[in-house]
Amino acid sequence: MMRLFLRVLPWLILLVAGYFFISKKFSISTSVESKHQLLVEKIEAIGKLELVRYQISDVLEHKNKTDFLPEASVLLIVKAEAVGCIDLTKITREDIEVTADTAVVNLPQPEICYVKIDHKNSRVYDTKMAFFREAGLVDEAYKAAEKHVTAEVKKSNILAQTKTNATNVLKPIIEGLGYKNVRLTFD
Repeated sequence: MMRLFLRVLPWLILLVAGYFFISKKFSISTSVESKHQLLVEKIEAIGKLELVRYQISDVLEHKNKTDFLPEASVLLIVKAEAVGCIDLTKITREDIEVTADTAVVNLPQPEICYVKIDHKNSRVYDTKMAFFREAGLVDEAYKAAEKHVTAEVKKSNILAQTKTNATNVLKPIIEGLGYKNVRLTFD
């Protein structure tokens, strides 16, 4: 038995060494190539002063019911961001009234600059019975989350906070220009 083992051992070592040599020498390599043709389509001047940022978390269970398939669901943990701003490009010369040591500036109404889902920090927590429709279900869920977050942001006090922050940011700047009495209004 030992004699047989000693006869087979060199062939086994040779076979294993040959396998590693051939797999290294003739290995299949894959390369990825991307070609880009970047084109700037539009350049736009933006004068929006971002004054408040809300970071929002939402836990969403999204279900898709059909007559012939089992109910599919996805559970998402969604991170989002909403920003309140004032568009300074809407200020005209008529909106600024200056006398000796007084400055009155009529600012445009605050607005929600954007609400966006942070896909990098959002997570699909769980899916059930989604199988081949999982990608579509997750996409639907993210769209529903964005609509819900946008609606909730509109109900929040983001615009009031934007006004407060506008006063806190702009008043010291205008006072620094030498005006002792500064009044900011919103049309």
